[in-house]
Amino acid sequence: MRRITMVLSVALAVVLCACAGNKSQQESQQSNNENMEKKTTLVAYFSATGTTKAAAEKLAQVVDADLHEIQPEQPYTDADLDWHNQQSRSSVEMKDKSSRPAIKNKVENMDQYTTVYIGYPIWWYIAPTIINTFVEQYNLEGKTVIPFFTSGGSEAGETMKYLTPSAPKANWKAPINLTGKSQNEIEKLVK
Repeated sequence: MRRITMVLSVALAVVLCACAGNKSQQESQQSNNENMEKKTTLVAYFSATGTTKAAAEKLAQVVDADLHEIQPEQPYTDADLDWHNQQSRSSVEMKDKSSRPAIKNKVENMDQYTTVYIGYPIWWYIAPTIINTFVEQYNLEGKTVIPFFTSGGSEAGETMKYLTPSAPKANWKAPINLTGKSQNEIEKLVK
């Protein structure tokens, strides 16, 4: 009787160990799947009228990236965006290159991204100063940062002159003009 009890005990122990091993393998596999699902590319954008947002959404799809909208703490009104009015909010901010409009949201886990696309409309031939606010919130050292923009007709102008000092240790690439580009055109540009 003792032998049967002992054999049954050993058999039960073997079964329990095997089950525990399978559970551990399943947990490990689930953890690996979650890590594989984490994207290493981020498309962050500021869009005052929706034009840059549309470009950012296409770009995020093309490069299989997470998407983050840079939202100003105080949203811009049509009057704020009136570049003909020297007293409008955007005119005042752009005259003062040290202006840093507040942002109401942040990127969670910026550390996981190795490549960051940053999108914006061109204002006065440069990026809006809210983009400097965004860049200065994070440690972008060693990350590849690729600016992209939309514009009513101008090119990037002196964008890099004013952006790169906000993250001098980032690996900056030349800005990409995505104005009116289709998804296929964006795909060709980023390759």
